[in-house]
Amino acid sequence: MKIRPLLGVVVIASLALAACGSSDSASDTTTAAAAEGVDLAAAGCPATVSIQTDWNPEAEHGNLYQLIGPGYTVDAKKLSVTGDLMAGGKTTGVKVEVRAGGPAIGYSQVTAQLYKDPSILLGFVSTDEAVSHSGDEFPTTAVVAPFNINPQMIMWDPATYPEVKTIADLKAKNVKVRYFGGAAYMDYLIASGILSKKQTDGTYDGAPASFIAAAGKDAQQGFGTAEPYFYEKVLSDWMKPVAYQYVNDAGWTAYAQSLGGTPENITKYDSCLKALVPVIQQAAVDYVAAPDSANAIILDAVKKYNNGWAYDAGQASAAVEKMLADKLIANSPDGTLGSFDIDRVTKFIATATPVYTATGGKVKDGLVADDIVTNKYIDPAIKLG
Repeated sequence: MKIRPLLGVVVIASLALAACGSSDSASDTTTAAAAEGVDLAAAGCPATVSIQTDWNPEAEHGNLYQLIGPGYTVDAKKLSVTGDLMAGGKTTGVKVEVRAGGPAIGYSQVTAQLYKDPSILLGFVSTDEAVSHSGDEFPTTAVVAPFNINPQMIMWDPATYPEVKTIADLKAKNVKVRYFGGAAYMDYLIASGILSKKQTDGTYDGAPASFIAAAGKDAQQGFGTAEPYFYEKVLSDWMKPVAYQYVNDAGWTAYAQSLGGTPENITKYDSCLKALVPVIQQAAVDYVAAPDSANAIILDAVKKYNNGWAYDAGQASAAVEKMLADKLIANSPDGTLGSFDIDRVTKFIATATPVYTATGGKVKDGLVADDIVTNKYIDPAIKLG
């Protein structure tokens, strides 16, 4: 299963909508080009828009693979997929490159990659990662949030613990909770008293062996879009349901897999982002409405990478269903897909700051939401129907 570096993880609109509609955030270039399609080259985008993900190809990245047109190429050495960047079924004049993360980048944080390779325009930057780096030399600004809710969760065996309904219920039962060491959300769960430190185990390595060996006695971290299906439908040594609660619902409300960049790149490609971000928003809408084409690219990349990552069509389809059913991908309170709820980010900063301060993090003094996220480039007309 997944090994991710963690801190501490429908109505299809018209082509005119995909080209930024009538939003005030739409650039003059994009509006002028709307009749014929989105011209990202004219908007000042690089010849290849490089986007860094945090893991191997999977449905959680489907909105990015939705951008890729036919005739794409898979680089099995670099672990990336490159093709024409599409909007409304038409080319935009530039290419898009979707890069794998996790083992492909030595399990380093995406933030580190953004600074290591400035040719990467955007990468996955979660809100907690942005907060933790806000006061050091690696600040970032996120420009769009395709995921409204973080898929990160804690799971347990409902047959062993039928009375457990939330993460907090695991404390009364003194259930061991296995997780990746260094996860900030776990520091929060402990500091807030939801779990006790003595019941947590930071030795989880992403493999199911320990969970299976415990025969239902232990809980562990996972992703609501992955483990529930995998454990019930694929993992032959388990083959039964797991119960879970998202860490978001326990109070750690960071945005996950938001697309952000270095302040330098955000400034340099300001006009590009005005045209590009609405295209990314629309791709998220289009993906969950009709994921088959993007999923085919994902599965093709997995096969050609051949790096030990196992992923099949059933997992991809189930992930999309879970994204919608659990409202992981959903409109923000303002009714827009991809915008940040500034009040939510402000409250999260207040929640996360003492956690990072206690663990030696460098949070910017006086940090506010506008320091780490922006809705400047969002087209408010793009939404799930």
